[in-house]
Amino acid sequence: MGLWSFWSFSLLAFVSLLRPFQPKFVAQAEISSLGATDRFYRLEVTPLEAAVTRKSKVDNGTKVFSAFETEEAGALKPSNGKHAPESGLWDQAPIRVKTAPNYPEIPAEKYSDMFEDDQRRRTMFGNSFPDTRKRAKRSAGATHAENVDRSTSGEAQSGERLVETVQGVSNSRVEYRRAGEEARGSSPRQSEPHLDTSTFALSGDSAHNQAMVHWSGHNSSVILILTKLYDVSLGVVTESSLWRSSDYGSTYTKLNDKVGSRTVLSYLYVCPTNKQKIMMLSYPEVPAGKGAVLISSDEGASFEKHPINFNILSLLFHPAKENWILAYSDESKLYSSMDFGRKWQLVHDNVMPGRFYWAVMGLDRESDVVHIETRIAKGRAQYVKCRAPRCTEADRQYLFPGHVDTNSLVVQDEYVFTQVTKSGRASYFVSYMRESFRQMELPKYCLPKDMHIISTDEKQVFAAVQEWNQNNTYSLYISDSPGVYFTLSLENLRTSRGPAGNLLVDFYKVEGINGMYLANKLVDNHIKSFITYNKGQTWALLPAPATDVAGNNLHCILPFCSLHLHLEMSENPYTSGPITSKKSVPGIIVATGNIGTELSSTNLGMFITSDAGNSWRQIFDEEHNVWFLDNGGAMLAVLHATTPIRHLQISLDEGKKWDRHSFSLAPLYVDGVLMEPESDNHIITFFGHFSHRSEWQLIKINYKGLFSRRCMDGDYQTWHLHNKGELCVMGEKQIYMKRRPGNRCMLAQDYSRIYSSEPCVCTVYDFECDYGWERQADGKCSPAFWFNPNGAAKSCSSSQSFLNSKGYRKVLSNNCKEVGRNVYSPKKQACRPRPPRGLRLSTGHGELSAAVGSNVTFMVYLDDGDSQRTSIALDFGDGIKITYSNLSRTDDGIKHIYRTTGIYRVTASAENGQGSDSVTLFLHITSPVERIYLSAPIVAVRGKEANLSVVVWPSHTRTLTFFWWFDNSSESSSGRCCYRSRRPLMSTILTSPSGGRT
Repeated sequence: MGLWSFWSFSLLAFVSLLRPFQPKFVAQAEISSLGATDRFYRLEVTPLEAAVTRKSKVDNGTKVFSAFETEEAGALKPSNGKHAPESGLWDQAPIRVKTAPNYPEIPAEKYSDMFEDDQRRRTMFGNSFPDTRKRAKRSAGATHAENVDRSTSGEAQSGERLVETVQGVSNSRVEYRRAGEEARGSSPRQSEPHLDTSTFALSGDSAHNQAMVHWSGHNSSVILILTKLYDVSLGVVTESSLWRSSDYGSTYTKLNDKVGSRTVLSYLYVCPTNKQKIMMLSYPEVPAGKGAVLISSDEGASFEKHPINFNILSLLFHPAKENWILAYSDESKLYSSMDFGRKWQLVHDNVMPGRFYWAVMGLDRESDVVHIETRIAKGRAQYVKCRAPRCTEADRQYLFPGHVDTNSLVVQDEYVFTQVTKSGRASYFVSYMRESFRQMELPKYCLPKDMHIISTDEKQVFAAVQEWNQNNTYSLYISDSPGVYFTLSLENLRTSRGPAGNLLVDFYKVEGINGMYLANKLVDNHIKSFITYNKGQTWALLPAPATDVAGNNLHCILPFCSLHLHLEMSENPYTSGPITSKKSVPGIIVATGNIGTELSSTNLGMFITSDAGNSWRQIFDEEHNVWFLDNGGAMLAVLHATTPIRHLQISLDEGKKWDRHSFSLAPLYVDGVLMEPESDNHIITFFGHFSHRSEWQLIKINYKGLFSRRCMDGDYQTWHLHNKGELCVMGEKQIYMKRRPGNRCMLAQDYSRIYSSEPCVCTVYDFECDYGWERQADGKCSPAFWFNPNGAAKSCSSSQSFLNSKGYRKVLSNNCKEVGRNVYSPKKQACRPRPPRGLRLSTGHGELSAAVGSNVTFMVYLDDGDSQRTSIALDFGDGIKITYSNLSRTDDGIKHIYRTTGIYRVTASAENGQGSDSVTLFLHITSPVERIYLSAPIVAVRGKEANLSVVVWPSHTRTLTFFWWFDNSSESSSGRCCYRSRRPLMSTILTSPSGGRT
């Protein structure tokens, strides 16, 4: 069975379906879950929680933590940023929280993050290696935490400053400073780097085991926290508290009285296009009562409560209209609201979970269009398109000719994907720019068992395909712009199965550098890490650092020894994950890995590159979470510890030197870190517990004191992007600008990272081999053994000319310039006249029956032939015929209304000067029987035949079968029948017509 998944580009812990764990929730974002009927899955995992369309940006200030395990995040909605956000949350990947095995799932909002009770606190990673990042359980014996003064719960507490400079792992001087009241009389000099911290405890919520946090962002000072007590045995939330801060987290106010003292809140959602708009769901306040939505347009300062008569499982916000929302109910019904939840109306029933999408702006004609997959039978579904405010049967469009597999519809960027399985073999289809569906073409030798869509960036499809001879690996294929013709990029990608059985693929897009990717590949039974600078045309091993963190020589020589990195995404959206890069810091990558002959889960350290992967340095010999601060100018590192911690480390020189700072008076079990990376407020919030009995602790950290001023022109330097000394990367020479390492100045958000760019002359590696061609050892492309380059042009069916391929197609987003004679680019040639072949005819909804009087849409397709010069004739079988001068006039379908019932032979024919083709289907037009009359004699002579007749209304010509019951015997015949009674008794005669929808 084919399974499709859209996931953000960093995809190890993140492809389509993601289980060992501890009996606790961990924040986990995933795309889909593998099942017998699963097919396409979206990178936007979209399951039971608030999702947004892929184009909207994930709120890095919102995270979800829980005391239980988090499961998936709804479909690749579409990838929504498609790449992993800097904070570790996948763009557009909603997060679902799920209890331990056998417990019911609890959806959580995509833009929120759940932090957990640290009794089972750990971050789970979706690879096959054992998780070494285990946290110690909170225990009553944690004496260091019990000494904390609990009398200040609910009040802001001043924090302590500790600065310790760290070179590698060695420590130099230690200096203590105090913030707030404690700093009076002993304030350090302002030029010395320092942090200002304050702690706030959510008093009275120590029993709550889940919390959802939202930072409004865009330099807003508002933070909302919803804490909940989730009863595992009942599967519901029994208590909740809503807290609000308007001073960046220094203090919080409890809002339970404002939302209703008896109101139990279950989820918090945030409008992605207007973060001031908040929506929360509440349980019924009385048994058998109605739930409600609470909405706010002022960041939670006030709320309106509106009852609803259905149970919301997930929300999908419109990518541009802030008041438009789709809601999916527990009865598989889809509802829409055009006024931010005040009123709801039914859109469609029998909708597959996570298979509904708002219009993609600029592609769909109307912004209120909804793409839906509706289930019609076991394993079968339909692709339906309609407008949310009016989605009646008359307004619905069925754009795919026939049924599709359930859980296979994905609408992402310019593409619509679906899948059809016949005779146990799956075929994959794509619609580009909302045009007709075409079958996706892989090389002839590739017999796919499974397929996952990795990315649709830059009008190109990356797909992971499991071929007939692969078991635990997949191959990476890259398409042309329409997503139809695929060529091989890399074989034997490492894959594994996540906790939910989902597929995890080791493939990562490096942010900020065009065409740069990392992948883990199986080579001679060893997993090795590879890098590409030209979008998958060539791959190379990663060079290991010359020395370890202590300065000892490593003597790791390529190709026998190299650096290997863990490429999975963090399933806890409140941690950075094992690999981090950021668009605002091009060339810098921080990752967890090891040095040797293969990727390992032991002897792990932290490694960094400042020159886009050409050289690497080891910065820690233990695993850390690392985030970028100050628009990428600084880095924050927090140790993956099994015990509570009270220190963090910050570097201003790309990891060469680390300053250690204290962020808490007492050691804290850290559940996660919340920040707004793109803002200028320089604030971080740590979440956690001092002990297993303490309330949620929120530690606000202002790191502005690390900087002395804003950066000026003289604070920057340039560096050249290169690939092992080759300055032409993706067809151009690029010079980037960055802050001089060590300068303690603040970066501006809008400073330009690219200093200059100059196009290069094209080489063979600026092109990928076209469909049917293969790369040879000298870099040139030659026809594959199964491909005839002199065959019919694949693009001649829709134009008078075609581009005759020379075996190359330019890598998308490559900026090289061809000079002189075009050696690689295809040559434009006139189409040779060809007869029509492969004519296909179907109804718009795929059914071979329709109601009398309804509008039947016929779709005509031509696989090969000069469609511009081929006339199309359609005989509807009821005496009406229609002819079109060419196939393009039938793109929207041919509509016809049948006025009487019957079985009609519908024939389509295509003809041009070279030949003709035809195809036929039989259409059954039905109508419900409204009345039936039985005519029979009142008295009949025994042994003699009596004539019986039946008349039905309306008339059904040749479409009804009549079933007659004579006493205890029955037979089928037409509307007339003869009966001979054998006994002189009263006889009971019944008749029933059956046919079509009758």
